[in-house]
Amino acid sequence: MINLTIDGKNVTVEEGTSVLEAARSIGIDIPTLCFLKDINEVGDCRMCIVEIEGRRGFSTSCITKVEEGMVVKTNTKEVNEARRTVLDLILSNHHRDCLTCIRNGNCELQTLAQKFNIQNVEYEGEKIDYPIDDKSPSIVRDSNKCILCRRCVATCKKVQNIGAIETIGRGFTSKISTIEDCSLADSNCTFCGQCIEACPTGALHEKDNTEDVWKAIYDKDKYVVVQTAPAIRVAIGEEFGMPIGTNATGKMVTALKTMGFDKVFDTNTGADLTIMEEANEFIERVTQGGVLPMITSCSPGWIRFCEKNFPDQLSHLSSCKSPHQMFGAVLKSYYAEKFGIDREKIVTVSVMPCIAKKYECSRPEMEVDGVRDVDFVITTRELARMIKQANIDFVELEDGKFDDPMGEASGAGAIFGTTGGVMEAAVRTAVETLEGKSVEQVEYKEVRGEKGIKEANLTVAGKEIKIAVASGLANARKIMEQIEKGESPYHFIEIMACPGGCIMGGGQPIKSSKTRMSVDVAGLRRAAIYSIDEASVIRKSHENPVMKMLYDEYFEKPGSHKAHKYLHTEYSGKPLYE
Repeated sequence: MINLTIDGKNVTVEEGTSVLEAARSIGIDIPTLCFLKDINEVGDCRMCIVEIEGRRGFSTSCITKVEEGMVVKTNTKEVNEARRTVLDLILSNHHRDCLTCIRNGNCELQTLAQKFNIQNVEYEGEKIDYPIDDKSPSIVRDSNKCILCRRCVATCKKVQNIGAIETIGRGFTSKISTIEDCSLADSNCTFCGQCIEACPTGALHEKDNTEDVWKAIYDKDKYVVVQTAPAIRVAIGEEFGMPIGTNATGKMVTALKTMGFDKVFDTNTGADLTIMEEANEFIERVTQGGVLPMITSCSPGWIRFCEKNFPDQLSHLSSCKSPHQMFGAVLKSYYAEKFGIDREKIVTVSVMPCIAKKYECSRPEMEVDGVRDVDFVITTRELARMIKQANIDFVELEDGKFDDPMGEASGAGAIFGTTGGVMEAAVRTAVETLEGKSVEQVEYKEVRGEKGIKEANLTVAGKEIKIAVASGLANARKIMEQIEKGESPYHFIEIMACPGGCIMGGGQPIKSSKTRMSVDVAGLRRAAIYSIDEASVIRKSHENPVMKMLYDEYFEKPGSHKAHKYLHTEYSGKPLYE
C-alpha cells in the first residue's frame, strides 16, 4: 500500500494506482477527456494535469503512478489556467453547433466547457471543414467534432481487435479515419458501434431513422408495428434520469402506444422462436453428423466480422435469422394472414440496442418474396429522442402491457439481452428435447457473467456436450482461430460482438468515462435482465403458448420447409475492404 497526500487529504491506495484513481477514491474529481480506463490511458489531452511537489512542470494524473510520500495538488491557479488553455485550443478547431448536435446535453467536451465557464474562445483561427461520412447504414462520422482523443481508436483496436480506424495525417491536418481515408462502409468496420460508446463528443453517432418512423406513424395507410429487444427495457429509463438497470418495460410500452404505433410487441417472443429453431438445428447437427461446433447468428456485427475475416468457416454459423428479423417475417406472413392485413401496408420497426441491426435489416437476405422482414431499426437513444419529441413524461407513465396475441414471452427470451443468455436459453430447450422429459434445472450460471470467454461441460442424454460463450470481437477472433486450426473442443458456441452482450450494445445510453470508471453499468443492466427471467412464470421457450400457436397454425414444426423460408437465411464471404 502507498501513502500520499492529495489536496491536503491523506490517502492510502495499492501500489500501481494512478494519481487520477487515487484522487477519485477520496472524492476529488480531476477532469479528463482522452482517458478511458483500461482502454485508453495515454495522457494525450492534458486535461488531467496536476502539480506534484518536487517535480518540474505538470504531470498527467491518468498515467502517473502514486509513490510513497507523494504530495499532489489538483486545484492550483496554475493548473486551472493550463487546463483552460488546453480546453480553449481544443475548442478553437471544433464545430460548436452544440444546440443542434446529437450529443447536446451528453457531451464530455460541452460539460468541461461549462465547468470552466468558457464563454469565448481566445485562440480562434483556421478551421478544417471535413465532409461527413454517412455512407454506412449504421454509423455517421463527423470529423469536424472530433477532438483526437483516440478513445474510438483504442476501443476498436484493443477491445474489438478490428483496427478499422487510426490517426492519419500530421500536425494540424491529423484526423481519425480509415485506411486510405475511405468510408467506414468500405472498410473492415463491423458496425458494432463500440466506437460511438467510447466517443466523448458528437464525432461518431448512429444513423438516425426517427424521421422515417414518424413518417410511417403519420401515414394513415400504413399499419405500423413496433417490437422492442430485451436490452431496451433495462436501459431506456437512463435517458430520463432513472437509475442504471431500472426495468422500465411497462412505461416503455405505454410510451410506444402513446406515440401512435398500431401494435406494440416484444422481441422476446421472437427470441423464443429463435430458440425453437436454433435448438432444433443444434440437435440435428449433433445427432445427424452436421458441422460442429455450431455458432449462434443473432449478432449482426459478429456475422459481418465472420464473413469478412473467416469466410471459409461460415458453415459453422446457425442458419437462423436473429430474433427481430424472425419476428418481422412472422408479422408480415402469419400475423398479416391471421388478421387480414395487407402485408405491403405493414411497417415493422425494431427498437434495438445495436446499431449493426440497421445494417442487418438492409441486407438483401432479410426479405421473403420481395417483402422486407424489418423496415426500420432505431436504437435505445433514438427511441428516447422520439419520446421527448412527443412531449411524453416518461417517468410518470403508468405501466402498459404488450399487445396480444404475440405479446407473451418466456424468461428465456429475456436473457438474450446479456452475454451467455442465448446459450442458456437454447440449452434449456435442447436439454429437455434430447432428454425427452422435463428438466428442473433452468439456470446455467457457468455461462453467466462478464468474463470474455466462458465455457461449460454438460452431460445430456448420455452425450458429453461442451459449450462456450464469447463476447467482444477480440474474443470471437480467438474462438475462430481455434476452429480454423481444427482445434476447437466445443459443440455449441454463442458469440456476441459487443463486450457484455446486447446490454452494452452500440445503441445503448452513452455513459461518460467517469461513470464507466466508477459504476458497473453492465452489471446493473445484467442483473435487471436476470430478474425479469426469475420473475417469469414461463422460463423455457418451448413452453411459451405463442410458440405452440405459431407451429400449430403456420410453421408445422421447427425446421420445416415453411420455417426455413421465413425464419432462416444463409451468409456469404465478403472482402475485408470493399
